[in-house]
Amino acid sequence: MKNLLNPTIQDIQISGIRKIADKIKTYENVVSLTIGEPDFQTPEFIKEAGRKAIEDNYTFYAPTAGLYETRVAATDFLKRRYDLVYNPSSEVIITNGSTESIFMALKSMLNEGDEVLIPTPAYPGYEPVINMCGGKLIPLDTSSSEFKLTKEQLESNITNRTKVVILTYPSNPTGAIMTKSELAKLVGVLKDKDIFVISDELYSELTFDKSHASIAAFPEMREKTVVINGVSKSHAMTGWRIGFTFAPEYITEQMLKTHQYLNTSVNTIAQVAAIQALNEGDKAVGNMKEQYRKRRDILCEGLQRLGVDVAVPSGTFYVFPSVKPFGISAEEFSEKVLKECNVGLLPSHVFTYGGNEHLRISFASSEEKIKEVLNRLEVYLKKAQKQNNKY
Repeated sequence: MKNLLNPTIQDIQISGIRKIADKIKTYENVVSLTIGEPDFQTPEFIKEAGRKAIEDNYTFYAPTAGLYETRVAATDFLKRRYDLVYNPSSEVIITNGSTESIFMALKSMLNEGDEVLIPTPAYPGYEPVINMCGGKLIPLDTSSSEFKLTKEQLESNITNRTKVVILTYPSNPTGAIMTKSELAKLVGVLKDKDIFVISDELYSELTFDKSHASIAAFPEMREKTVVINGVSKSHAMTGWRIGFTFAPEYITEQMLKTHQYLNTSVNTIAQVAAIQALNEGDKAVGNMKEQYRKRRDILCEGLQRLGVDVAVPSGTFYVFPSVKPFGISAEEFSEKVLKECNVGLLPSHVFTYGGNEHLRISFASSEEKIKEVLNRLEVYLKKAQKQNNKY
């Protein structure tokens, strides 16, 4: 009977991130900086809104597109923070996290054989969905351009089968962002082409050196762009599963069909809590971001002191250092530090076209954990250097 199952689904592999995270759990006394989840608790005022929602009997189905009040809060948030304007009645859907948003958008856009361009290294959740929706991923290697997609890369990879470009900035795993002027160059390529853009902006609130910019802010792009966002990373609400799609009505009404038959509607209680998060959460988000900034600086300075080649990320809570100077692959490096000094790090090969020369290290953990990892790495690297002079 197994042979009768969908071969596309059978070919999809379980996330390498999860496999490594599960492996790390088999070791004792491991300090792990792998999973991209805030270590902060959801702010108390948001949790209180969730508790009150239960008391107020928000325990029934919400409208398929989401509670109207939540959609208003989401559009108000986007206007206040990024000057993006959407109609809460017809251009917004509340989704089961940004993961569902990606599926909805691609399912609404792709026909069999359509090509999807994506800057790589990329989060590994896009390619399986592209495959499930009948598309073909075309990777655009950004490793030689500071992990930013260039006009030249985009131009040279567009074909008559190109249907979608996915922009993933701020970038997981690299921490790169794209400025408004950098996006403008991409707009020059895309504005007159019949190509959709999916702009995954889940980390938009976590930029440290420059403000977040969205390609949807360009008038030429708004009508063919889906903006994806949510409260998981920014508001420490991963388990609440609240994401958003913002798109022109003609796209939104098609995505709504997919959403309806996947979910009916999203958790009503969580939607009520999200209203409070979006309307009143700016200060809490800012405080968490400052803590991430401190952690980033501690981690980057520590890695640089150890001779690790690392660029300071402008966004997210990840650094993406190169292990090339050590003369071994990222996979081998991560295996060694796990076995020999009980440190959990992610090698870049678990990301889509991530190569095998980098590590993704999350600083969504306490300063104490980060310092402990740095101490353990220092001991390990000194020992390895004495043993074989390789490092």
